[in-house]
Amino acid sequence: MANTQTTVPLFVANQVLTANQQNLSAGTGVPVFATTVTRDAAFGGSNKALAEGQLCYIEATDVVQYYTGAAWATVGPTSSGVVQVKNAFTAASFSTASTSYVDITGMSIAITPTSASNKVLVTGSINLGTAAAEVIMCQLMRDTTAVGNGTIGSSYNGITSNPFQSASGMFTLPFMFLDSPATTSATTYKLRMLTSAGTSYMNRRATDTAFGGSSTITVMEVTP
Repeated sequence: MANTQTTVPLFVANQVLTANQQNLSAGTGVPVFATTVTRDAAFGGSNKALAEGQLCYIEATDVVQYYTGAAWATVGPTSSGVVQVKNAFTAASFSTASTSYVDITGMSIAITPTSASNKVLVTGSINLGTAAAEVIMCQLMRDTTAVGNGTIGSSYNGITSNPFQSASGMFTLPFMFLDSPATTSATTYKLRMLTSAGTSYMNRRATDTAFGGSSTITVMEVTP
């Protein structure tokens, strides 16, 4: 774009300003960046130091941001609502015999919040199959941090678990959690699972593949 910048120059005494530099400043009033990634790369080093009160415009999300001294916050849009939505869907099968949490293939999605003050609503459902004597626990992660976990389990804690089930069936587990990541960096939400014994499955029953299901995870950035 015509106004997009990749640096924020730090001028020194007796330096000659070019016409392009003057025109860019006059045309926008604030630095314009394609994404938050190019914004972050433009400050520091030989460029202008990032300080409280700095303004910028992000083309990818059409918002004006200001730096609080600790993080970037969004000026607009100011109305409450959904800022962006990301989704991952899988109909592939997955299995594990692990009694410790492992990542579930296909149940991971990344989002880059536009404001550190916004929240992220994580919703979804997962189809699981297991033998009657087994317990499946699912855990929601924000990067390497578990969120929405139970706290009273003496052996395992998670965001959801299976009811008593026979090996000939599947069950659907919905989940929902409103998170406050407090960042404008790329953030990955994912589901992990473990089984108390034997082998447990996603998107199929334990006995065979005669019946198949699907699973999904959705993340939504929302303004307070």
